[in-house]
Amino acid sequence: MKINNEIKKAIENHQPVVALESTIISHGMPYPKNVECALLVEKTIRDNGAIPATIGIINGEPIIGMTPEEIEAFGKQKGIAKVSRRDLPIVVASKEWGATTVSATMILAHLAGIEFFVTGGIGGVQRGAQDTFDMSADLEELSKTNVTVICAGPKAILDLGLTMEVLETKGVPVVAYNSDVLPAFYTPTSKYKVDYNAKTPLEVASIVKAKREYHLEGGVLICNPVPKQFAMDEKVINEAIDKAILDMDNLGIKGKDETPYLLKRIVELTDGKSLETNIHLIVNNAKLGAQIAAEYCKK
Repeated sequence: MKINNEIKKAIENHQPVVALESTIISHGMPYPKNVECALLVEKTIRDNGAIPATIGIINGEPIIGMTPEEIEAFGKQKGIAKVSRRDLPIVVASKEWGATTVSATMILAHLAGIEFFVTGGIGGVQRGAQDTFDMSADLEELSKTNVTVICAGPKAILDLGLTMEVLETKGVPVVAYNSDVLPAFYTPTSKYKVDYNAKTPLEVASIVKAKREYHLEGGVLICNPVPKQFAMDEKVINEAIDKAILDMDNLGIKGKDETPYLLKRIVELTDGKSLETNIHLIVNNAKLGAQIAAEYCKK
C-alpha cells in the first residue's frame, strides 16, 4: 500500500484527513466531469481544514492519496474494475487498476489509519431484495470496519426502508445532520426516521469519539441532506428511477453493474439534472466531512 507522504505525516501528527473513493471517478461520471468533480471535492476538503486522500488501485497497488496526475489518468482509463471487499485481493494479486467502492475504500482507509470517509451515497438493500437477496456489501462493511462515512443518504434507487432495517440489525448508528429524517440522496427528506439529529460538526465528532472509546466495532453513518436549492423534484426523480429500473430489468443487468447503469440512465432521463445534483451533494458532504474531522482531531 502506497501512502502519500503528506497524508502519512498528517496521520502521524493527528491532523484531520478525509478519505475519498475512486468509483465515482471511473463509474459515476463521464470524463472530464469525473476528474473536475474529484479535484473540486479535494479542494473543498482543504478549504475546510482537512487533507483529502483519494483512494484507488493502480497496477495492483492501493494508493492512499492519489495525485492530480493519477486522478486524471484514472478518469481517462477505460475498463477499470469496480472493487469491493471480495474483489480487493483479486485486483491486487492480478496487478490491475481498481476503483474502490464504499466497502473497499473503508477497508483501505482503516488500514491507513483514516477515520473519516466522504462519498455521495452508500449502497444498501435493492428493491425486490426479499426475492433476490440483493444487498450491497457496504452494509456489512459499516457493521465491522471502524470508519465514519459521510454521505447524502443511501442511494435513492434502493429500498430505503429495508436498508434502514439492516443498518439497525447490524448496530450501525445512523445520524442525520440537522434533520430528523433520512435524506434520500437526490432529495433532502424521506419518510424514514434516523437514530439521531446532530446539529454541529462537534456533535458528530463527539459521537464518533464515544464509539471508539467504548470499542464498539463498526462505522458510523452520517447522512447530510443535499441543499434544497440543488435537490431534485421528488416526483421527477422517482419517475426517472422507476423507468431506469424497468429498463435495467428488461436488459437483464445484474450485480455490480446495476448501480452504474441506473445512475447513468437516470442522468439521461433527467437531462443531466441528476448529475448536477450528484456533484453538489458530494461537495456538500466534503465540506461537512472536513469540518467533522477537524473537530475530532481537537479532542
